Amino acid sequence: MTTLLGELSVSPAVSVILPVLNEEPHLAESISAILAQDYSGAFEVILALGPSSDRTNEVAQDLAACDSRIKLVENPSGKTAAGLNLAIAASDNPVIVRVDGHAKVPNNYLSLAVLILRETGAVNVGGVMAAEGITQFEIAVSRAMRSPLGVGASRFHTGGEAGEVDTVYLGAFRREAVIAAGGFDERYTRAQDWELNHRLRKNGGKIFFDPRLQVTYRPRPNLQKLAKQYFQYGRWRRVVSRSHPGTVNFRYLAPPFALVGTLTSVFLGLITHPIFFLPATVYGIFILFSSLLIAKSVSEFTYLIAVIPTMHFAWGAGFITSTKVLR
Repeated sequence: MTTLLGELSVSPAVSVILPVLNEEPHLAESISAILAQDYSGAFEVILALGPSSDRTNEVAQDLAACDSRIKLVENPSGKTAAGLNLAIAASDNPVIVRVDGHAKVPNNYLSLAVLILRETGAVNVGGVMAAEGITQFEIAVSRAMRSPLGVGASRFHTGGEAGEVDTVYLGAFRREAVIAAGGFDERYTRAQDWELNHRLRKNGGKIFFDPRLQVTYRPRPNLQKLAKQYFQYGRWRRVVSRSHPGTVNFRYLAPPFALVGTLTSVFLGLITHPIFFLPATVYGIFILFSSLLIAKSVSEFTYLIAVIPTMHFAWGAGFITSTKVLR
């Protein structure tokens, strides 16, 4: 099916939507950056508030009390896809821009996103997930997340030339295309953005990456939360591959192979012959050299030795152990 869309005006009204859960440390900064946009058209900010266990909702209410452009909707489940759909339902503007509560956009983000939508005819445009840490650990994670040695060659992580892609980070959407595709699939805890972009492309829409769209992303603050994040990424990417056969490429299979290969190598090396330690040794050398190339200091190098394999192995473990089938 091909989605036929009308032409966007020069400065269409925009709805910026955020699914928000436990974002107390970053929410005020994120919203302030949105409100400071240089966009010449009208825009609103809709926060879908989940059942946070910190002061996120109080922060959101204080922000809404200070600016009438901010709207609050309840998201009882706390699930990202449900929150996005509730925010979309509370809006009627022709452009929907997704932002996360731990992300910070530059002040020309809306202007640039609308311009790219108009120039390319795309139904969704996005740019670089510019990871930027505050603590030494977070800085190390951000280095890994912006390097192909840590996360592969996805343009929204590492940058690259503008052009059509399978998916983008966050995204600025043509509302009518999202509605025609059925919105975000609420069965997905993760990877709901990739899955929606897949359906948008099946409907004849274009997904467009432009490196000028830079979004500051705050990484997880410790190794445990990072491992949980990447485990969920791997788990739900496997769910997508079951729902949409033929969408897995080598980049997605590399972490599971690294995990299985390393564990098998160590096991066989211990019970049979030391020669079998070779694959694990090669992977270990890869981690050391990758950390050395990415790091900008000794402390970053030390963290990266743990961060990079955690990202690889947690993603791989999630992919391998995922048994969920959506119906």
